[in-house]
Amino acid sequence: MNTNSKNGSAQDVAATLVKQFRTNIQTYAIIVAMIFIWILFSLVTNGLYLSPQNISNLIRQITVTAFLSVGMVLIIVTGNIDLSVGKVAGFVSVIVAQLQANIWYRLFPEQDLLAAILSVIAGLAAGTLIGAFQGYIVSYLAVPSFIVTLGAQWAFNGGILLVTQGKTIPANQPYFSWIGQGYLNPTGGWIAAAVVIALLFYAMFNSRQKKLRYGFELGPLYLDVLKTVMYSVMIVIYVAVVNSFNGVQIPVLLLAISAAVMAYVSNNTRFGRYAYAIGGNREAARLSGVNIKKNVFTIFVVMGLLCGVSGVVLASYIGYGTVAAGGGYELDAIASCILGGTSTLGGEGTVFGAMIGSLIMASITNGLQILNVPASWQYVVKGAVLVLAVYMDVYFKKNR
Repeated sequence: MNTNSKNGSAQDVAATLVKQFRTNIQTYAIIVAMIFIWILFSLVTNGLYLSPQNISNLIRQITVTAFLSVGMVLIIVTGNIDLSVGKVAGFVSVIVAQLQANIWYRLFPEQDLLAAILSVIAGLAAGTLIGAFQGYIVSYLAVPSFIVTLGAQWAFNGGILLVTQGKTIPANQPYFSWIGQGYLNPTGGWIAAAVVIALLFYAMFNSRQKKLRYGFELGPLYLDVLKTVMYSVMIVIYVAVVNSFNGVQIPVLLLAISAAVMAYVSNNTRFGRYAYAIGGNREAARLSGVNIKKNVFTIFVVMGLLCGVSGVVLASYIGYGTVAAGGGYELDAIASCILGGTSTLGGEGTVFGAMIGSLIMASITNGLQILNVPASWQYVVKGAVLVLAVYMDVYFKKNR
């Protein structure tokens, strides 16, 4: 009797795992692809690719476009697109640089900390206002997001040229530079890791309680615990690796906070559920009482805010505002989302998937750069990867 019970329990667990794997096969596929890419480049570079210094540089490199990817998930989930995010981030970066170099320096001489704080506030405000302006046109004036953001891309490209006047603007004041170039000491890195892991477990149990309260079907507890443990192990490994170099990078910490907040919003709030409902079936969402205009407007405002964050980090990391700031970042952000499982048809996508997609895109670029592959072929490879990702999305949808 006990033997049969044990066998039945084992079969139930196996069936649950198989069902979970089939449901999330696309997510698991990109994780396996990322691991394969890392192993391949490590072999062909004699281990240089997985050195602590290169891992630190690789993770830092994704931050600017990953901020954009985090916001782009909900944009695409609702069936919209934002082609302007790269140039908006670039415009914010040159505005911040201009303020650093020519405004705050005159108004507040020798007040570097105040100048840095005001620059960050100005950058976030500029991005948010731009997002609100575009969101209003898309949601309330019913102009297609493709047209609005394409026009904005051209407009802000012109804005960058107007602000810079074709010159490079310095933005390398000490406190401001720390945002994009600073590190936590090893102890600070472990404290941050412990806090993040604690929040992961809290979010997991809180999510289960909410589902139980509202009568949603709960998955097995061991699966949720297993996922959270897996994420925790990844965090511990990352901190251990980068601590052997210089420590956890400040922009990576900011990205982790932004991604965690957006993941919580998308998975555990009414606003997030409405976004997926709009993308899944717009008419059904409207008939259910969802204020589509308000929600789409808010999503564009959030996207603008994240463009502001990206622009501030970009100016701080490079140390300058340049004519080419933000060029092509929108394509990397969109590609990262699609590669991470965000459906081009709307209704599906996760922040975690977008992060993995960003990491894959950066991993490919970084590995090819180490191998001294010409930039022309790097673009060819990235284009092929994007097309393959869209094909996989279509393929998995058909098979479901």
